[in-house]
Amino acid sequence: MARKYASPYFMVVRAKAILLAAKGLRNDQIAGQVSLPRQIISKWRKRFFEERLDGLENLPRPGRPPVFSPEWSCSQSLGV
Repeated sequence: MARKYASPYFMVVRAKAILLAAKGLRNDQIAGQVSLPRQIISKWRKRFFEERLDGLENLPRPGRPPVFSPEWSCSQSLGV
């Protein structure tokens, strides 16, 4: 996952963090290498430990679902 060219950036960063953790690096060391706060690294390590690869996926966000799709709103703003 960390080496796939077509992977979303957030997945690549999370996978790299997990690989660095597997090498024995501490959260603060990993955070410096992937340019994320130490607390975020801790969160992804915990989720990976508990759920494996599924833990690296985004969870559904709370709140009202979008009313219009991005395609609709984009075409409306372009007058298409």
